[in-house]
Amino acid sequence: MQTKRTQAIKALVYSAMLAALSVVMARVLCFATPDGVRWSLDKFPLFLSGMFFGPVMGGLTGFVADFTGSLMQFGFNPLLCPPAILYGVFGGLLRLYIQKNPSVIRLGLSYLFPVVIGSILYQSCMLAFLYFDGTFAAGVLYYLGTRSIQFSIMLVAETLIIYALMKSNVFTRLGVWPPIKFKKG
Repeated sequence: MQTKRTQAIKALVYSAMLAALSVVMARVLCFATPDGVRWSLDKFPLFLSGMFFGPVMGGLTGFVADFTGSLMQFGFNPLLCPPAILYGVFGGLLRLYIQKNPSVIRLGLSYLFPVVIGSILYQSCMLAFLYFDGTFAAGVLYYLGTRSIQFSIMLVAETLIIYALMKSNVFTRLGVWPPIKFKKG
């Protein structure tokens, strides 16, 4: 049985690794199109951090990954940070729902919330506000259209990746799934 301190250190180390993985996938292993759409598999590590260690650690992992990655590329903008945080928070909030019966459908439904709320709706509005040259409404419609297609495809891909990793029992062997329950000690 692990002590509370050992569990906290394990959560911190794994969350740091997942944040670093997200940064590498977002900034190095991505495909960017000329119209500014960036295709990357960078959000599922943030969701996994929430799934394993809860919404607070998941949200912190999302913040650290977004902060670090944005400093490497174009500079940090706090208005664009909430979607990354939402992936970790929703992973933590819905982990018991996923744990009951970890199927592709449950994972997809759980992953759908941060995709729609954060990456499609919120980020489209912020990108239109910050970067679009025309009217705000035209910018929102443009970004909603492009980002809906992009994130619908990424939703399926990242859900299948998480499901394949869960079925391989790699998370169980690492001792992070089922989620860690902190015990006194």
